[in-house]
Amino acid sequence: MRVLELAPQVYVSGQLFADDLKLAANQGVRSVMNNRPDDESMGQPKSADLAKIAGDLGMTFVHVPVVSGRLTEQNVQDFQLACDKLERPLLIFCRSGARSTMLWQMVEARQESES
Repeated sequence: MRVLELAPQVYVSGQLFADDLKLAANQGVRSVMNNRPDDESMGQPKSADLAKIAGDLGMTFVHVPVVSGRLTEQNVQDFQLACDKLERPLLIFCRSGARSTMLWQMVEARQESES
């Protein structure tokens, strides 16, 4: 699992699996957000299955699916609302991490322009 820091206590990664969630929990991650729709590709774990594992490990798990290449204003709003409510450290993921990073950057740019 390759993890990049987007902001203090906010990280992004590509697709996570059960072992990755265990590693993240051991490293103190409190919340996980999945930005992939279920069944986007073969071999991808279902979000509900990952949510169960994360919950068993004491982490909050949310699913805010965004279709790759079809980002909407509603997606950005849903992402921001979820991020604002989640305890840090927060680990966000999608297939490669790019979609989640783009969402984070859009929210950050919006917040900067509002202040």
